[in-house]
Amino acid sequence: MTTSPRNPESEAGPRRGGLIALAYVWVGAPLAYGLYELVLKAKQLFTG
Repeated sequence: MTTSPRNPESEAGPRRGGLIALAYVWVGAPLAYGLYELVLKAKQLFTG
């Protein structure tokens, strides 16, 4: 009877990738909205 060694890092890979993607969206969405609002306010400031 042979058993293959289990590698916990390779098993957690897809789950970790989803978590990383969620973290990027969690931070990136408000950042993108803030930059959008900044551009709108800067445009108003310099054009009157």
